Amino acid sequence: MATQPERSSERGRKSGGREREREEREGEFVDKLVHINRVAKVVKGGRRFGFAALVVVGDQKGRVGFGHGKAREVPEAIRKATDAAKRTLIRVPLREGRTLHHDVEGRHGAGKVILRAAPPGTGIIAGGPMRAVFETLGVQDVVAKSLGSSNPYNMVRATFDALRRQDSPRSVAARRNLKVSVLQSRRREQEGEQAAVD
Repeated sequence: MATQPERSSERGRKSGGREREREEREGEFVDKLVHINRVAKVVKGGRRFGFAALVVVGDQKGRVGFGHGKAREVPEAIRKATDAAKRTLIRVPLREGRTLHHDVEGRHGAGKVILRAAPPGTGIIAGGPMRAVFETLGVQDVVAKSLGSSNPYNMVRATFDALRRQDSPRSVAARRNLKVSVLQSRRREQEGEQAAVD
């Protein structure tokens, strides 16, 4: 039969292990602060300031999410936004783990974005809020253009709309009851024809 101190040390080991797991899970995510907004409420004694933060979180391996948080202090707003982002992660299929499978458009409100796959060595050619999304997602080569609203919230949401529309050859092949190799051979033929035309 375990004595009281032994039991408490076992419990401490278990909870310590759980905390370590949580830290490791936290460590695998990269977060980027996209935008911080200061708002003022006029009250009898003067102004009361509040802060709103927009944060993008990702594991740089194909998972990414964004969140919005409001608080009286900046660190608290960022923490709330980061927690919200981790709750809304989406998985995006990447080609060779570095770029998108195909060109895609995304919209949200007045924000419109166009994302294009790019050859190796291109780098991330994108504006501020979109760049943060691609860096946390783990995309290395992409060309992106924002048309319309330059509001960071709309730009980020439009980018996520586009990323949700990304399809991998495997999922397309499954939908069409084809083999992935057949799909990819067709793609190579089309690319060859396009190169001949250019």
